[in-house]
Amino acid sequence: MSEQVIERVIATPAAIELIGKLKAEHGKILFHQSGGCCDGSAPMCFPTNEFMVGGSDVKLGEIGGVPFYMSESQFEYWQHTQLIIDCVPGNGGMFSLERPSGLRFLTRSRLYDDAENAWLEQHPVEHAG
Repeated sequence: MSEQVIERVIATPAAIELIGKLKAEHGKILFHQSGGCCDGSAPMCFPTNEFMVGGSDVKLGEIGGVPFYMSESQFEYWQHTQLIIDCVPGNGGMFSLERPSGLRFLTRSRLYDDAENAWLEQHPVEHAG
């Protein structure tokens, strides 16, 4: 019997579809969960060669085959929630790739239960740097 993996970040079918379109148009891309400056706390999507992941970033996982990062300090606040990336009508972040699509990525979340938290404590996030 294999161990169930608890994902720290997942995506809705609509978000996966938009990710696929962005990958087809831009090649390799990545996500970074913004900390709240200009574009609020939005998941931002960038070409991998145009965004430098820092040593203080952690990799939460992958959605649609695309890595998803967040700053370690912000992860401290979000570590007890599973991020659910969705897309809705609207304008994406100023520098995020989905902006011209008429859709924007949105982070929803849910709290982990006790069993999930116990598993996650045994499986820490990887640091990007």
